[in-house]
Amino acid sequence: MTSRSFDGEYIARFIQRFGYGAARGSSTRGATGAIVEMIRLMRAGCPTAFTIDGPKGPRYVAKMGAVLLARKTGNPILPFTITANRFWEAKKSWDRTQVPKPLARAHVLIAPPIYVPADADEALLNFKRDELQNSLDELNRRGNEKYSHV
Repeated sequence: MTSRSFDGEYIARFIQRFGYGAARGSSTRGATGAIVEMIRLMRAGCPTAFTIDGPKGPRYVAKMGAVLLARKTGNPILPFTITANRFWEAKKSWDRTQVPKPLARAHVLIAPPIYVPADADEALLNFKRDELQNSLDELNRRGNEKYSHV
């Protein structure tokens, strides 16, 4: 999923050149249409992905999108992080986007899947979002430890 903004268009074209599709929308614009498109893609057997902190942050704070998608499709959430040992950082951006430098090494960490039942109520959905948040926080901590000495 990528936003409908100018930056989102650039990202969509970039990932499409690698043979991937792009559902366009975000929590602030076109969220319903993007989630419907992701549900359609998942039911067709395509993997889907998006960042969990939305287009406006706060940084690294999980929103409900992944949990709702998991509930609707029956597919689990698979939390993961990628940490590069050398990168450029957009320090003026709200999310401080990082781009790995050439020849950088990257550490990929994947947590156990998080399943969300189709009949999950609001309390369980919030619990699952918190579970996702805790999982990602732990992965980020471990990834940052890996390269803290570099």
